[in-house]
Amino acid sequence: MSAVPPPTDPPAEGDARDGAAPVARADGRRDDWSVLASLLPYLRPYLGRIVLALLMVLAAKLLNLYVPMALKQLIDRLNVPVTPVLLPVALLLAYGAARVGVTLFTELRQVVFARVMARTSRQVTLQVFRHLHGLSLRFHLARRTGGVARDVERGGSAISDLLDWTLYTIVPVLIEVALVTAVLVWIYDWRFAAIAIGTLLLYGLWTVAVTEWRTRYYRAAVEADTRANERAVDSLLNYETVKYFNNEEHEALRYDDNLRHLENAQVMSIKTLAVLNLGQSLTVALGVTAMMWLAAQGVADGRMTVGDLVLVNAYLLQLSAPLFMLGMMYREVKQALTNMERLFGLLDERQDVRDADGAVALASARPAVRFREVRFGYDPRREILRGVDFEIAAGATVAVVGHSGSGKSTLARLLYRFYDVDTGAIEIDGADLRALSQSSLRGAIGIVPQDTVLFNDTIGYNIRYGRPEASEADVEAAARAAHIHEFIVGLPDGYDTPVGERGLKLSGGEKQRVAIARALLKNPSILIFDEATSALDSKSERAIQGELDRLAVGRTTLVIAHRLSTVMDADQILVMDAGRILERGTHAQLLAMQGVYAQMWDLQRRQGEEVST
Repeated sequence: MSAVPPPTDPPAEGDARDGAAPVARADGRRDDWSVLASLLPYLRPYLGRIVLALLMVLAAKLLNLYVPMALKQLIDRLNVPVTPVLLPVALLLAYGAARVGVTLFTELRQVVFARVMARTSRQVTLQVFRHLHGLSLRFHLARRTGGVARDVERGGSAISDLLDWTLYTIVPVLIEVALVTAVLVWIYDWRFAAIAIGTLLLYGLWTVAVTEWRTRYYRAAVEADTRANERAVDSLLNYETVKYFNNEEHEALRYDDNLRHLENAQVMSIKTLAVLNLGQSLTVALGVTAMMWLAAQGVADGRMTVGDLVLVNAYLLQLSAPLFMLGMMYREVKQALTNMERLFGLLDERQDVRDADGAVALASARPAVRFREVRFGYDPRREILRGVDFEIAAGATVAVVGHSGSGKSTLARLLYRFYDVDTGAIEIDGADLRALSQSSLRGAIGIVPQDTVLFNDTIGYNIRYGRPEASEADVEAAARAAHIHEFIVGLPDGYDTPVGERGLKLSGGEKQRVAIARALLKNPSILIFDEATSALDSKSERAIQGELDRLAVGRTTLVIAHRLSTVMDADQILVMDAGRILERGTHAQLLAMQGVYAQMWDLQRRQGEEVST
């Protein structure tokens, strides 16, 4: 689904929600405010928790503000010999209670806010995951899996980091600075506040200016890290190809080139960090020195007590450490926003194929399919289908044959609505595919693809993927029908046998049988066989072809085939070339035409005779 404006009514806590409408610059990137604006709708359901956490932050800071005051009173009272013992004891108890209270409210704040951070990160990541699955095949053919996975991983953790730093560090420090400044003005004079505010302003200006300058290097490091991860994942996924051509060193050199860019970006990021830290330390040191000089002068003049000097020093210690943290946290926030920008950037990816307003569900058990003057090209400059027009009657089987590149498999992709046609229409029972919901359409179609890719899970899981709620008996029945049950039970782990990455632990024929069992288990009303037996030997092909023919009975079936012997019994055979239908008819009719189909038939028959001899 696309990134749409959030609903006005917030969902119940724990529900996933749509993200805010993306706001991107002309170059496709978001600025920090648009990233924050996209995050806010996810926080709205937790407004109560956020307010409660902020109140605990305020309570902790008020108690923390009292600690130096209690210490000042203790020192001043202990310097007076006539002070009753009870008063220092009470002050000591108050001092200890204040410190315990600070810790208590700080931990309670974490307990209250922990769910907000974890749940928000989960919801945004899930939203991006759903959106990625909602994007058209065009996006997924162009993407690099390693880069997308890295962006999602960094972006999800960046959300928790941003909320953590904001509520746990930035907000408390700002509150503390405001409270301490007010107390210093109230107890002493404006010069203390002036020094505190001046130090804070100088510190903030330096931090913002240098961090903005540093962000370009962090952004470059993130980009280099993504590219390196893309290269590593792509190389490992194609492990066999690397081995086939003995190109391990070539892959290592290409990966090292990406790592070199990452190294240079990280070195620049560290060097600029040293400049940032040096300026921050110098600013805080000047401010602390100035305030201590002013306090010491007050004690020497008799305007302030030793307790006052301790109070000022304690407040300075309270402020200096958080100021150093504030600078670090601002840097972390900027980095988190950069990572979130890439995450929300995935939500900005446009959906080429989406449900129309008022899309209806496909409910027909025996649908008829019609391709009506369909024109389509993956690239506008190269048309693949040129006015294709044919019909598959309800419960009938239509086969499409032709040379590679003629557009056969494109028919299946368009019927699944992985793409929308450029002109013309594809209709099911007279309804345009674009008027049907994608979920109901794809739920009604089952496919046995030519290139079967399996999940890195068990054989049982991959068969059950056709209908996840299916019982063990249903899975076994589908495996028997696909003539793979005996093979599975002969394995040490049976149906729990892992198939490996992309199913590479199985042979091509075994993977194709799993795909057939998966389609059988789905029990769809429309079937697509895209070279369904291309990876099988002749004996297995004949056995499974009979099962496929049985499965197709009563179902609307589109068969894409290279071997003409597998489509002899089709109700209609279409011969395609260069995106056009050249001939159509039954097997006997096409042979009688003595055209392209007859030539293909004679060629394959002679090749078969040569193989048999």
